[in-house]
Amino acid sequence: MFVMLTARMHGILRYSNRDAVLILLSLVYAGLLMAVPSAALIALGLWWVANTVAHNFIHTPFFRSRSLNRAYSIYLSALMGFPQELWRARHLRHHRGDERRIQLTRKAIVETIVVVSLWLVLTFTLPWFFATVYLPGYVAGLSLCVLQGHFEHAGGTTSHYGWLYNWLFFNDGYHVEHHRRPGVHWTRLPREGRHGRSSRWPPVLRWLDSLTLEFLERIALKSPRLQRFVLSAHERAFQALLPAIPDVRRITIVGGGLFPRTALILRKLRPDASLTIVDANRDHLDVAQTFLNDSIELHEQFFDPHADDGGDLVVIPLSFIGDRQAVYLSPPARAALVHDWVWNRQGTGVRVSWLLLKRLNLVTR
Repeated sequence: MFVMLTARMHGILRYSNRDAVLILLSLVYAGLLMAVPSAALIALGLWWVANTVAHNFIHTPFFRSRSLNRAYSIYLSALMGFPQELWRARHLRHHRGDERRIQLTRKAIVETIVVVSLWLVLTFTLPWFFATVYLPGYVAGLSLCVLQGHFEHAGGTTSHYGWLYNWLFFNDGYHVEHHRRPGVHWTRLPREGRHGRSSRWPPVLRWLDSLTLEFLERIALKSPRLQRFVLSAHERAFQALLPAIPDVRRITIVGGGLFPRTALILRKLRPDASLTIVDANRDHLDVAQTFLNDSIELHEQFFDPHADDGGDLVVIPLSFIGDRQAVYLSPPARAALVHDWVWNRQGTGVRVSWLLLKRLNLVTR
């Protein structure tokens, strides 16, 4: 179907035949709204259309014909419940850093009349649907758009290079690159290279950056019950993997400050081995020391896997500041136990806990 649509639209589209995908998906969304309307569909659809179809249409209008672009803008206004001409003016001023008030144009007035007319029809013909489904979904969708816009620029314009988000949102994650050259078509943004700030989270999930691993560690410090759970889950993982590493005499634990679960577990499972904790934060080491005895060495420094000797075994934390993949490829010790997210299996791995979203991977030289 897509190939047929693209063939028929050849010569009609201005920048790329791949814009036919965005047009088709906007039509599919309209069909879903009529077939299976729900507040969730309205909210998610408004958020998605705004940040993919409508956003790309603002910067690179899809059609060669002005009349087709005008008609499609009116269609998007009705689909999203927001006059596209007003959003276009506001968004382009955002790129220019222009804070002046937006002036009403004839196009904006026409689109506003279309949106208000649609709302009036829904109010009088389907009042219950309008009040309990459409409006809640509409408000939720606008809230997602506000959240998206805030975190795309909080602390400075920020990109997200995750393949899934950029596949679903048509390279919207390349936000720094988009701001450098707003007129570049969405298909070409990955070719612009990577510039400036980036986040591992898509914009609407970027608030998760505030839930740092240190924050979660400090929660564990306040709960003996949580400490017992964390120790139990990690001990099972270590017990499963340590038999594959015989004759371990020297163990380096990277980033083992705060609640030193790895040191506590290895002191129990490998009582004859010498343990060293390497952490660049003195405060973290001071907290860890309250759980340990003097037989464990504490070093206040960053661990460099290229220069520092990890002994027989080095344990890398989930919060490791450095190139985790380089540790997997070239362990800084005879063996390395690497804490990672539960979905990232490398070498020989076992799950620590689904609740903690963690696994422990073993790699050897």
